[in-house]
Amino acid sequence: MSGPHAAPLAGAFPSGTFGGVLFDMDGTLINSLAAVVRSWMQWCEEFGIDPEDLKGSHGRTSANTIAVVMADRSEAERREAHRRITEIEVADTDDIVVLPGAREAFEELDRLGIPHAIVTSCDRELAEARIGASGLPRPQVVVTASDVSHGKPGPEPYERGAALLGLEPGACIVVEDAPAGLVSGRAASAGALVAVLGTTPVEVLARDADVVLESVADIPWPTLVTPTVP
Repeated sequence: MSGPHAAPLAGAFPSGTFGGVLFDMDGTLINSLAAVVRSWMQWCEEFGIDPEDLKGSHGRTSANTIAVVMADRSEAERREAHRRITEIEVADTDDIVVLPGAREAFEELDRLGIPHAIVTSCDRELAEARIGASGLPRPQVVVTASDVSHGKPGPEPYERGAALLGLEPGACIVVEDAPAGLVSGRAASAGALVAVLGTTPVEVLARDADVVLESVADIPWPTLVTPTVP
């Protein structure tokens, strides 16, 4: 069963209510997996990287991934590799669709008066391209890898997202599909960590999340959020 009354796959919702929501994008709100795989496979071929080296990189910034898989290359080569993957990914927005519950979540949060943001590991140009391609309504606050000094799994992305909503991280729910993002939310001291299934098994997500759900469609918003009174 899926929907607001579906039982969690693991864990439980924390007690209390929260004043804001910080959403990861790829794998949480939109399905861009086909485009991601195509882009990175092309990149691996161009730069002589074994695709197996990319395992575990979901949720991290492209710069962080490149720093790991090209650790033996020069700084100039890594900069060129980052420029190139951005170019490839921005050009490939085919098959990108909104995931179940994402559009409805934004509509419900707007109705409830709850500020919400996208906090993504994509660079600004790529994030805007994917939001546009998916047709997902764009929230006022979108934090990208271009907006922070250190991306996920560090705390800065979610700290910045909360600050731009005018809230402390502890007043916010983080919604993620990747361990790197959950670690980022935990490091930022987010009030609740909600994981949804994407590319990571339930048991792995449960290590860092408070609760694991099938999708964003399963989040019972009215019981979890309440507007913050100034």
